Amino acid sequence: MSTAEISDSPCRVAEEEPPGTATTSFAFLQVPDSFLLSTGEGPPTGPAWPLLAWKPPRRGRSSSGTRAFRRLYFPDVPDSQWNDWRWQLAHRIRLRAELERILVLSPDEQEAIERGGDLLPFGVTPYYMSLVSRTDPMDPLRRSVVPSSLELVRVPGEADDPLGEDAHAPVPGLVHRYPDRVLLLATDFCATYCRYCTRSRVVGQGELPPREDRLEAALEYIRRAPAVRDVLISGGDPLAMSDDRLEWILARLRAIPHVEFVRLGTKAPVVLPQRVTPQLCRILRRHHPLWMSLHFTHPAECTPEVHAACTRLADAGIPLGSQTVLLRDVNDNVPTMRELVHRLLLMRVRPYYLYQCDPISGSSHFRTSVAKGLEIIEGLRGHTSGYAVPTFVIDAPGGGGKIPLQPDSVVGRAGDFLLLRNYEGRVFRYPDPLE
Repeated sequence: MSTAEISDSPCRVAEEEPPGTATTSFAFLQVPDSFLLSTGEGPPTGPAWPLLAWKPPRRGRSSSGTRAFRRLYFPDVPDSQWNDWRWQLAHRIRLRAELERILVLSPDEQEAIERGGDLLPFGVTPYYMSLVSRTDPMDPLRRSVVPSSLELVRVPGEADDPLGEDAHAPVPGLVHRYPDRVLLLATDFCATYCRYCTRSRVVGQGELPPREDRLEAALEYIRRAPAVRDVLISGGDPLAMSDDRLEWILARLRAIPHVEFVRLGTKAPVVLPQRVTPQLCRILRRHHPLWMSLHFTHPAECTPEVHAACTRLADAGIPLGSQTVLLRDVNDNVPTMRELVHRLLLMRVRPYYLYQCDPISGSSHFRTSVAKGLEIIEGLRGHTSGYAVPTFVIDAPGGGGKIPLQPDSVVGRAGDFLLLRNYEGRVFRYPDPLE
């Protein structure tokens, strides 16, 4: 099926894997081991980064690593196709043979792919794969999207549905946990699958296609629930749907009088920035007030393409916030997180939440201690702009909702004075008379 045929069906892209991905043959070339160094891929991982002053890149240009990747693996693909989000979806890297021609797989990665499993489907857009290190299995972006055998290890406290979403689903694909807001799972399809996804039990399984009958049942529930004023559209990824299907959902939500606030939760601007087209932005503008929660994990994701996508969205009047998951050996140190939040602000994205990684089955190798998250917040608060400091939260297992955590700043009391500790560790007295 051609790209044009995919676009003719409003929900084709999200209902099933893009046709042809399993059999597409690429003009792969042998890559020298020096590829990582010769292409200027992002800085080395870990807290030893040389955190140089970063400026938003010039619009209209790709990074040197992405350009080199295209020359090596897609030399005959013109810009018109590479920059088409439907082409990117249809040519996702999903097979071991495709992955082995791009990456030098570690024994652990080979084992994970051999043993397969449906813990999380594997799929990465060519664009996002261009950002991944070819040789380093500990590269932060690579760890985020390439399978590991550790996903097969389940430890006490983990669960397939740790947040208890299924127990709060009155109709398929709708979670009603908080009194005044609901989560609408519009689709189970994503452009790129994260290895630590909270909804790994659902995504890519074909259980939540964006069919009108299923979505209409969820919309009818919202119509009959006047207390619901806020709807978060997520999935999967709602931007993996066609423009027509997305607008169909937005228009029907906007027709419900008590729905005041609509949000979109998406990683598409990060892994598929080509999706943010002028046409998409025109559609979104028609349904204000509309907010968007983006999913960033690492500074290396802040590329020229992503900057251009965020600029388009912000220029369309859409407030942007980032929800970042704290991940071991990906972003679990203050320098990396500080660099990320600074780059986000320069792209007009407000750091919103820093999530403690949910205890989904097979995620123990990604989870840090809660103390590590508090350490990062403490390393940001007072050392950078307040706008750059996200709220550290744990989404409580069993459906308890988001619980914010902060470093201890109240030291104690001295009579009618409260003793407060600032970012420097100094203690100050604040008048707070006891009644």
